[in-house]
Amino acid sequence: MTNKKQIRRAALLLACLGAAFAGLGYRLVDLQILCHDELRERAEQNTQREIWRTPRRGDILDVTGNILATSVPVKTICADPSLIGNLQPVVAHALAPLLQMNESDLTIRLTPRIGRNDKGETVTNGLHYVRLAKNIPEDTWLKIAATMSDLTFGIDEKKLSRDNRAFLRNLREHAVFSEPDQMRVYPNGALASQVIGFPGKEETPVGDHVLAQIVGRDGIELSLQKQLSGVAGWKLTEVDRRQRELVAQRDEDVHARNGLDVVLTIDAAVQHIVETALAEALQKHTPKSITGIVMRPSTGEILALASLPNYDPNQPNTITPETRDRVITDVMEPGSTFKIVVVSGALNNGVVKLTDQFDCEHGHFAFAGRVLHDAEPHGILNVEEIITKSSNIGAAKIGIQLGAQNLYDYAWNYGFGQRTGIPLPGEARGFLYPVKDWSKVSIAQIPMGHGVAVTRLQMLYAMGAIANGGWLMRPMIVNRLQEHDGSVVQRYAPERIRQVISPKADAEIIEALKTVPTKQGTAPDAALKNYVVAGKTGTAEKVEHGAYVHGKYVASFIGFFPADNPQLCISVVMDEPKEGYYGGQVCGPVFRDIAERCASYLNIPPDANLATNSPALAVESRQHKF
Repeated sequence: MTNKKQIRRAALLLACLGAAFAGLGYRLVDLQILCHDELRERAEQNTQREIWRTPRRGDILDVTGNILATSVPVKTICADPSLIGNLQPVVAHALAPLLQMNESDLTIRLTPRIGRNDKGETVTNGLHYVRLAKNIPEDTWLKIAATMSDLTFGIDEKKLSRDNRAFLRNLREHAVFSEPDQMRVYPNGALASQVIGFPGKEETPVGDHVLAQIVGRDGIELSLQKQLSGVAGWKLTEVDRRQRELVAQRDEDVHARNGLDVVLTIDAAVQHIVETALAEALQKHTPKSITGIVMRPSTGEILALASLPNYDPNQPNTITPETRDRVITDVMEPGSTFKIVVVSGALNNGVVKLTDQFDCEHGHFAFAGRVLHDAEPHGILNVEEIITKSSNIGAAKIGIQLGAQNLYDYAWNYGFGQRTGIPLPGEARGFLYPVKDWSKVSIAQIPMGHGVAVTRLQMLYAMGAIANGGWLMRPMIVNRLQEHDGSVVQRYAPERIRQVISPKADAEIIEALKTVPTKQGTAPDAALKNYVVAGKTGTAEKVEHGAYVHGKYVASFIGFFPADNPQLCISVVMDEPKEGYYGGQVCGPVFRDIAERCASYLNIPPDANLATNSPALAVESRQHKF
């Protein structure tokens, strides 16, 4: 009997042991085979870290090396609420003054909210980490780190258990940490802001982290985003239980490639001259907007490009639709500045000579059921005088003699109806309709700058061709790309597009344009003391919703100097100026101010032919017309 009981007990024990070993065996199979991949992934998550390195965004500099935009290192301050326990009030009290945050709000942000992704928070390895503040200077981060290390809780830590001491150590060393970041800074504020553009931030989830990058939203910051941003690097490594890197276990270590610096053709000093002159004119004439451009006609290099009102890229709240770059985004009817197209084309085709005469009908010319007008009545004028006096009727008759297709071809060859190719976003094409879409009166209206829409840059582009012997040059705004140490990666060269008119015709149209800034012309206030100026005024009624608006004008003056050896071509355009609206009256003086200051800054030699070639010295009266 006893033996049977012992046997049953032994069998039961063996069965239990067998079941235990079977369960253990199953568990081992489950861990080692069935759950192997999952467990390995969890182990790697606990020990392996993929650390992404954000490249430094390249600088933007002017042609002389002045920094227009740069990136400064900053910190994003983060916290892991799971390591803080119930000590959020203590930590918040210590950090709130350094982070310039409300203490109660900071306490809430430091409280764990497991299973939820709030704005600014990311789930990492099952734990929350929250971003507390961005763009914190590095010296402030050092103070934060020191404050966390020195936290005391009014207790004798020697009497705490080992686990509690470990908890406090993790709280001080790991609960609050920083991520490297960079902040875009514009040392000159609003200077050349529409050329430079402004930044934004994009956050891309990469593994367990979020990669934050600066991205351009406008201007060069946007158009050369790829060159400026560089290439991110990464490090794949292992850490111990205290989150310290085990350098020997580092698998991959790829350094970030910093972005390239962009050197513009813009000269900050010339840009400042232009913006100062425009600001003074803005205050005097209170136009809706005012723009100015300075270009080297021989190369197409733009030394200054400005549109007021503008914005400060350091202050995003100043950026509005009204502060857009109107030089390239807005189109307008050019008015009389467009007469350079029809007259130069007619001279080039041999249709007219400067001495040929036209009857300007004393200010009223009936054509194709319309009556065309001049600002002042004129009788017989030769071609040169049509430019001098800016006669609409004279230009219309030259256009009729040139012919519709020839007029269209010259306008197209001067670059109208197409983008210039300047590397800035948002450039408009303008409107140059094909001849088949013209009305009967178009052949007379287009020569006076009606029925065609242009950008301010296109108009300067065309005048620059006349200043450059008839050669159209691609506008340049970028001089080169270089590494941060100054080594050049790519240099851009001036680009000829086409020769629009012959040197002979070009010389003839320049002679006519020299008469505009004189007492006989429409822009006596654009004359310079030491240089012969060639230029053209424009005053066009604004078109809104397909109709001309009486009393609203776009006024302009575009000119270059010295006329016989052009160094600078300058455009000034006002939209709805007050206290006068003729181009020569309101824009001529602004041109003169910019030209005189630029000539002094750039050391342009005085014009030796001034006394014999220019009647500008005899300016006494100021009659302002188109």
